[in-house]
Amino acid sequence: MMTDASSVLRALGVPGDRTLERPELERLIAEVAARPELWRPHLDLSATERTYACLHRDAQLDVWAIFWLPENDTGWHDHDTSSGAVHVVAGALEEHALRVAAPDRRTRYTGGQTFTFGPSHIHRVTCAEPSAVSIHAYSPPLWRLGQYTVDPEGSLHRLSVSYADELRPVELPAAA
Repeated sequence: MMTDASSVLRALGVPGDRTLERPELERLIAEVAARPELWRPHLDLSATERTYACLHRDAQLDVWAIFWLPENDTGWHDHDTSSGAVHVVAGALEEHALRVAAPDRRTRYTGGQTFTFGPSHIHRVTCAEPSAVSIHAYSPPLWRLGQYTVDPEGSLHRLSVSYADELRPVELPAAA
């Protein structure tokens, strides 16, 4: 039995020489999600905040397991040049898609459901149950992300952050 995500991805024939399309990302995270031996060892049941583990990273793809708690909120963000796919293994996540001059569009995803997005998609993700587990894949792999906030006058601001930074709502610095 293969117990690391890189071996599973090789066995699935995931191309390592090009960026993957959203349907390919969707298929591969379903395979990873269906193999708990790949992500369950990273699950910390005593954690008091969202935890995550990189399961695979190469020049074309990265795959993550994220373990959520109810107060977890990524804040508004994009994935720079990367497309992505999220598969909810257990619990529920709510995706809030940013819309201009309208309330955000909220979609709840429960265990077994998947959603995908392109690089220009701005959203935030929150945990909608007492806990959740999700598998994420990005291609090309994440390097930078954009985090967003709205100032008191209604202007949208983007802050570029590293993929290694934990996403959470951004606060604007206080005016001097």
